[in-house]
Amino acid sequence: MTSAILANAQDPTLETFQNDVWWIVLIKLLGVFVILLLLTLFTINYERKVVARMAVRPGPNQVGPKGWLQSLSDGVKLPFKEEIIPKTADKVVYFIAPVISATVAFTAFSVIPFGPVVTMFGQTTALQLTDVPVSVLVLLACSSMAVYGVVLAGWASGSTYPLLGGLRSSAQMISYEVAMGLSIVAVFMTAGTMSTSQIVAAQAGSDPSTKLDILGWHPTPPSWYAVLLLPSFVIYCIAAVGETNRAPFDLPEAESELVGGFHTEYSSFKFALFFLAEYINMITVSAFATTLFLGGWRAPWPVTAIWDWVAHLLGQPGGGANTGWVPLIWWLGKVLILLFGFIWLRATLPRMRYDQFMRFGWKVLIPVNLVWILFLAGVRVTNTRVDGGARWVIYLVAAVLVLGIALLWPASKKPRVYSIEEQLAARPPGSFPVPPMDLQVPPSPRARRAVAERQPAKVGGTTPSPDDTSDKEV
Repeated sequence: MTSAILANAQDPTLETFQNDVWWIVLIKLLGVFVILLLLTLFTINYERKVVARMAVRPGPNQVGPKGWLQSLSDGVKLPFKEEIIPKTADKVVYFIAPVISATVAFTAFSVIPFGPVVTMFGQTTALQLTDVPVSVLVLLACSSMAVYGVVLAGWASGSTYPLLGGLRSSAQMISYEVAMGLSIVAVFMTAGTMSTSQIVAAQAGSDPSTKLDILGWHPTPPSWYAVLLLPSFVIYCIAAVGETNRAPFDLPEAESELVGGFHTEYSSFKFALFFLAEYINMITVSAFATTLFLGGWRAPWPVTAIWDWVAHLLGQPGGGANTGWVPLIWWLGKVLILLFGFIWLRATLPRMRYDQFMRFGWKVLIPVNLVWILFLAGVRVTNTRVDGGARWVIYLVAAVLVLGIALLWPASKKPRVYSIEEQLAARPPGSFPVPPMDLQVPPSPRARRAVAERQPAKVGGTTPSPDDTSDKEV
C-alpha cells in the first residue's frame, strides 16, 4: 500500500504542466528532439543488425565500434549528395512535402510521457513536454497530417510512379488510421480520459474500485490495457504497421511496380527528411502503444516486486522503481521491444497483395473493432447498473447466445466447380468450336496418307542396296 501511494504521488496532472517555467520547457523540448534523433540513429542500425542476424549474413561492422556509427555516417552523407529536381515538379510543394512529414513526426512526440514528476535544476516538472485533456486526439491529428506530406510529395514530383505511390499510400494510411482510432476508443472508455499522463496513471492498478466481484471472490485484474483490452491492442499493433508503411505492408514502396513509391524523385536532404520521418513514426507509434496499453513509464510487475523486496531488506520505502529518473529506463525498454517487433516482421513476412491488404483493413479489422467496442460498452453498463451474481448470470446468457449464433450461423456454400467436360456439355448448340482439351491435334483430312510405320534406321553405317525400298513410301 505504501508503494502504491508513493507511486501515485509521482503522477503528473494537468496543473503540473501549467507551473513549468519557460526555460524548463525549452530544456525538455531540446531533450525530446535529441532523444528522437538518437533513437532514429540507433533504430536504423538496430534494424540492419537484427535483420542481418536473422538472415545469417554480416551487418554493418566497419564504421565505428562494431559498425554502430554507420547510420550516423549515412545521415552526414545524405545532405551532401547531389540534389536532382525534376523539371516538371512544382518547386514549392516539392519542398514543403518532406517538411510536413518530418514536422508532424516530431510534433506527435510532444504529448508522450517519459516518466513521473522529477526535480530538474531545482524545479519540479514532469518528464513530458506538455499534456492537454485531449492529448490522444493530438497524436491522431498528427498522424492524419502526415498523409498530406505523402500525397503532396507524389503529386508535386511531376512523375507517374510517385503519383501512383502517393495515392496508394494515402489510401492505405487513411484506411488503417480508422482501425487505429477505433482501437483507442476502448482505452478512452476504460480510463475515462484522453490525457496521456492520466491514461498511464489509470494503469497503476492501485484503485480498489477496479477489483472484480466473482460470487464473493475479489481478485485484482491486470492493470495494463494490453491484457484487459487484448483485442484493441492486437488491432492497434496491426494498424500501426500499416500506418507506418512498413513490411509486410510496405506497398507504397513496392519496387516491382512503383520503383520507390511517393519519394522516387527525391534525393539528398529531402529524401533524408522522408527517411527520418519514417523511423520517427515507428518510434512514435511504439511510444503511443507503450502509453496506452503497456503502462507507460511504469515498471512491469516482476521488476516492482523484486525492487520492493530488495528495498524492504535494506529498510527503505518501496515504490522506488516508479520514482525519479529510473522509469525512463522502463519506457525505453518497452519501446525497443515494440521496435524489435517491426524489424522481426520485416525479416519474416512477405509483402501482401494490395487488394488483400485493403480488404483486411476494411472487412476484418474495422468490423471486429466495432463489435469489440459494443461488447465493452455492454460490460460497462452491466457493471454500473447490475450488482452481485445477477451480473454474471447476464454474462453467461450473453456468452451462450453468442456461441449459439456462431454455431447456427449458416455457412456460405462454395459454388460447385464443374469439370471441363461438364462445361462443354452445358454449352448451347451453335457455339463456337472448342479445341481438344487433351492438347492433341487431330490429323488433317487433307493430309497425305503414308505408310503406317517406318523401319528403324540402320546404325551400322553400311550403304543400303538399290533394292532396299524400306524407307520409300508406297
